[in-house]
Amino acid sequence: MSDLKHRRVVLSTEEMSRADALAISGGVPGEVLMENAGIAIAREITKRWSPEMTVVLCGPGNNGGDGFVVARHLKAAGLGVRVALLGDVAALKGDAAVMAGRWSGEVMPLTPAVLDGADLVVDAIFGAGLTRPVAGVAAETISAVCEAEIPCVAVDVPSGVDGNSGQVLGVAPEATLTVTFFRPKPGHFLYPGRQLAGEIVVADIGIPNTVLDTLEPATWENHPDLWLDAFPWPASGGHKFDRGHAVAVSGGPMSTGAARMAARAALRAGSGLVTLAVPPNAVQVAAAHLTAVMIDRFDDAEGLKRLLEDTRKNAVLLGPGNGVGPATRDNVKAALGQGKACVLDADALTSFEGRADELFEAIQSPVLCTPHGGEFARLFGETRDNEGPLIGKLAATRRAAHSSGATILFKGPDTVIAAPDGRAAINTNAPPYLATAGSGDVLAGIALGLMAQGMPPFTAGCAAAWLHGDAAREFGIGLIAEDIGETLPKILVKLRGGMAGRR
Repeated sequence: MSDLKHRRVVLSTEEMSRADALAISGGVPGEVLMENAGIAIAREITKRWSPEMTVVLCGPGNNGGDGFVVARHLKAAGLGVRVALLGDVAALKGDAAVMAGRWSGEVMPLTPAVLDGADLVVDAIFGAGLTRPVAGVAAETISAVCEAEIPCVAVDVPSGVDGNSGQVLGVAPEATLTVTFFRPKPGHFLYPGRQLAGEIVVADIGIPNTVLDTLEPATWENHPDLWLDAFPWPASGGHKFDRGHAVAVSGGPMSTGAARMAARAALRAGSGLVTLAVPPNAVQVAAAHLTAVMIDRFDDAEGLKRLLEDTRKNAVLLGPGNGVGPATRDNVKAALGQGKACVLDADALTSFEGRADELFEAIQSPVLCTPHGGEFARLFGETRDNEGPLIGKLAATRRAAHSSGATILFKGPDTVIAAPDGRAAINTNAPPYLATAGSGDVLAGIALGLMAQGMPPFTAGCAAAWLHGDAAREFGIGLIAEDIGETLPKILVKLRGGMAGRR
């Protein structure tokens, strides 16, 4: 794995446990890892605050052991510290017991009352590996933290947040700062965990990066480090046909807007040519709004098939404004049957509700599906495991990619992109301004343009999601969908200018 990808790795709680074990078996004592973790947390606290009284809430496992180290170092720095433990000190085991033994102060029972008079609270009750809902006095104390209106520093994750899914198991505090170790967990980037984590600091505690070569992780935070080396920049001496010919399929005369926005975004993303394929009754409407985007008409699925027989047309988008029903299903199957790279969005997905197998059986060529939550549920079902608990967005997207044979870009403030081979990336740069009509159509168009230039669905999906978010962030408040594509050149200029500094 390249050093650039090493930087963006996200580890599941199971992978993090293995990383700890590999470091220990490689000669780094567990006590050293725990000591380094506590030192890192104390350092981040003293950089930001000078509290008169810090309450450290410790749990019965290694997270609590980290808390005892934090308490010791804050006390050594001259700060007032109060420690409370869920359970008995005598019941602690391993490194946590060692660190509790090095704490020279009183250990109080964990109750809401220990928060009285506190200026800051350190949440070291439960770590990222929690699998059951928080209950009892732990839940009562966490609820009191939520109401205390003082800074909260979480150790690894806010207690009650599932490190793999970001879901809340019962109750969880909203941290001001979360300090995690070695690499972030999915729950730091997936909502609601992402919102509850506050500022996230990833501390080096002495685990060597070489353990990643053994773990072979397949989850990353989406970032140009993952895909910029494969980005299809225009080649010197090239011409427009070298950069692909994308086709966006439009709906009828009252429904051309979504596909038009997508088509223009595909041009902005670098596709050499873009054609809007429209039914006959929409030709004049489309022509009145387009200049650089070409127009071609088709009557039905057979007509679309003939249109796509031109081998230079190498990528197709279906769905935005296409309408839900048999005609759209037939168009999708016609495009897939031509072996073109396909982006399927909106109505192209909803049209297969209750008939998902029909779509999956037709997927042979490179395909990127870009559902929002409702479309995902209609095509893949709820994100539940055999009617049991919610499995979370990352696991659900991976499962959908595996079952469909397509790369899935599950949209939202925490967009997840997953490939059929198990790779996944979590996008973290989407601003709230993207919650506007048509922004998803533009995203699909950016992906279309990149796939027309030869990017595979997974890297195209990752790049499109990041570019989409960064363009929206650049534009800011007041954004409408059309602004995203128009801001894209500015982002591409910055992106290309930053390539030299990455190596």
